[in-house]
Amino acid sequence: MLNERKEPLISIRDLRMKFEDKYVLNGIDLEVYPGQIIGYIGPNGAGKSTTVKIMLGLVDGYDGEVSVLGQSPKDGDVEYKRRIGYVPEIAEIYDTLTAREYVTFIGELYGMTAQDAENKALRLLEQFGLGHAVDTRIATYSKGMKQKVLITSSLLHNPDILFLDEPLSGLDANSVMVVKELLSILVANGKTIFYSSHIMEVVEKISSRIILLDGGRIVADGTFEELKDRSQEGSLEQIFNQLTGFNEHRAIAEQFVSIVQEV
Repeated sequence: MLNERKEPLISIRDLRMKFEDKYVLNGIDLEVYPGQIIGYIGPNGAGKSTTVKIMLGLVDGYDGEVSVLGQSPKDGDVEYKRRIGYVPEIAEIYDTLTAREYVTFIGELYGMTAQDAENKALRLLEQFGLGHAVDTRIATYSKGMKQKVLITSSLLHNPDILFLDEPLSGLDANSVMVVKELLSILVANGKTIFYSSHIMEVVEKISSRIILLDGGRIVADGTFEELKDRSQEGSLEQIFNQLTGFNEHRAIAEQFVSIVQEV
């Protein structure tokens, strides 16, 4: 296991979460160490977002033990959240604010002074190519511009752990390259990244460790090369399909096209 001599930043033991009469998480055991990029993948409904929301303290009512930066989300102490950054897949962003106002506000929530937050925010937004629009209301921004604001606000306070859910959504090709390089440099500097995405090519390339969830359980955990050796498949998408038992994609696509082309 990577970094096995270090203490885990995240430790999960026998995590179970039930909605109504169905287990969304059914016995998750997981340790995450400093300097790892965890690619956390699985089919829709596999429990990925629920796991992340539990670690962030956004969902309660689970069984098992969860520790993030030495604290349990159940304790009610939010201090550990000052060391976490989060980019959700669907964000409720205050789009009546300008980018300057929004990122400064987020910095203050993390304990920064307004002046420090604003100064740092302006420099980061400039690096992201948003310098010309910092005083424009976010409501007028494109999807990609909003995503840059979210990524900036998640990093403003220099977190130890970064949770990213589809962070490249809406970004142009150049910005995607910047973010991928950014993640690599952050990890080289000791940060830990929990990365959830359906874009298998990206997960395959950036992750130091890939965890595949299916039916509320971890069905694979290792580097891409380790997973490839075990499954004897060539790409992460092929490994994903093999381990989750999904092999109907070609047949579904052909049937879809046949319906489209009906006269």
